[in-house]
Amino acid sequence: MVVLLAVALPLSSGLAQRASVGRSFAAHPPAAWRGSAVPHADLLDRLRARQDSSRETTAWAVLASAIVPGTGQALLGQDRVVAYLAVEAYAWARYAADAKEGQRARGSYRNLASEVARRPFSATRPIGDFDYYERMEKFVSSGAFDVIPGGDLNPETDTTTANGAIWLLARQTYWANPDAPRDEAESRNAELFYRDRAVTADYRWSWSNARLEYAEFRRTIRRSNNAYRTSLQDLGVVIANHALSTVDAFITVRLRRHEEAGSQRFELFGSFPIR
Repeated sequence: MVVLLAVALPLSSGLAQRASVGRSFAAHPPAAWRGSAVPHADLLDRLRARQDSSRETTAWAVLASAIVPGTGQALLGQDRVVAYLAVEAYAWARYAADAKEGQRARGSYRNLASEVARRPFSATRPIGDFDYYERMEKFVSSGAFDVIPGGDLNPETDTTTANGAIWLLARQTYWANPDAPRDEAESRNAELFYRDRAVTADYRWSWSNARLEYAEFRRTIRRSNNAYRTSLQDLGVVIANHALSTVDAFITVRLRRHEEAGSQRFELFGSFPIR
């Protein structure tokens, strides 16, 4: 695409300069011919009308290609319209299919997590965000938010769980010695860090007694991620198709204006006797 733009911009500038010569000649014929302008007034009117019509049609062709690939080529009478429309239809169809597969797989792994890993701990089981299910994929158990309910917060200490890993990170971040706080400020900062990131009771999970379901959960979440990733690639094809069709129409317009300018000069010179 970058190569096409690099070629199209210098080309269009040169063609525009050449086309302006023909338009200037048609609008202001040489002084020696001005006395003969009346017999050839109809010719000049036809040239101006052709220029205005061509300018309007070609401008719409570029705009139409940017909106719906291939429509500009259709206005320009090119066969490539079929190819652009086919790519557009295929890319959108693939995007719809991949996005639907991603949504279906996402619903499956959320439901599996709710019915198997989360059921023993909560009756509400609200839907978590993307990061929540990513952590559930990496850790077999979330661990408890408060190991000893009531009173002060007692964070999870088992570092193989999600909450235990969070508490370890909090201590390593805010305590000079991860095994014991140095003062009250260190304890408070680590606790705030833990409260902000740890899994609360409503979101607690454990796959400890459901290894087969856990394996299926991980496969399903990967399938969902891959489907969404592929749908983004499909959108990339759509964008590229729009850009390519627009550049194609733009280059065609510039070339045709150059050809029209040349044919107009030839027609105008041929209409006056040269002695």
